[in-house]
Amino acid sequence: MCPLKTNDLHRIFHELDKNGDGLLSTVELNWLLESIGVHFSLEELESSVGKSCLSFDEFSLFYDSITKQSDDASNEAGLADDEEGRNKEECDLFEAFKVFDSNGDGFISCEELQSLLSKLGLWDEKTGKDCRSMICRYDTNLDGVVDFEEFKKMMLLTSL
Repeated sequence: MCPLKTNDLHRIFHELDKNGDGLLSTVELNWLLESIGVHFSLEELESSVGKSCLSFDEFSLFYDSITKQSDDASNEAGLADDEEGRNKEECDLFEAFKVFDSNGDGFISCEELQSLLSKLGLWDEKTGKDCRSMICRYDTNLDGVVDFEEFKKMMLLTSL
C-alpha cells in the first residue's frame, strides 16, 4: 500500500468533515470506509477508534494504524514461501482493483477512476482532465479501460 501524503490526508479529512466542525464523526468516517468497501457498524467503528469523533491528528493516527496493519500483514505473507507471497500479493492487488472497478465489469474506466478520486476528495478539474491520460498510460491493449493485468503491471511498476 502506498501511504498518502499529509496534504492528501488533510484534503480527505476536510472533504469528509461535512459540518465543518474540525472533527470527523464515526458517521462521516464510516461513509468513507463503506465507499471503499470496508463495512463496520457504527458501534464497531466507535469501539475500534475509541471515541465518537476524531480530530485531524487522531484521523492521521487511525490512517497510520490501518496502513501499519496492512504492512504487517504483507510482511507476514513475505515470511511464507515465494509462491504463497505472490498469491497473497495478487489477491491484495485484486481487492484493490475491485475498489476501482465499481460496476464489477472487470475494467477500470475513466469515469470509475474519477468517481473514486472524488469520493476520496482527490478529484478536481485538473485531475479530471488527467483521468483519461492516467488510463491511457497503462492501457496496453488500447481498449480505453484498464483490466486487471494492466492494473497489476501498473501497481508493480509504481511500487518499485
